[in-house]
Amino acid sequence: MAQKAELIKKVENVIDQIRPYLEADGGNIRFVELTDDNVVNVELLGACGSCPMSQMTLKAGVEQAVKKAIPEIKSVESIN
Repeated sequence: MAQKAELIKKVENVIDQIRPYLEADGGNIRFVELTDDNVVNVELLGACGSCPMSQMTLKAGVEQAVKKAIPEIKSVESIN
């Protein structure tokens, strides 16, 4: 469990580093959960919630950054 808490802290740190780029476009991102199989669930907010490019942003931007920083993470998925 401590290992999961440590992973969550790392994920939140990476998301905090990405957030200003999303905010610059009127969007935001919220960490929701880390599943037992190391999938990060996030919620895209603001402009990102309705943007047709949000899945590309999520996969090419957020997921790549998180997986690069934390290799244990398998993927980043949007719940909305």
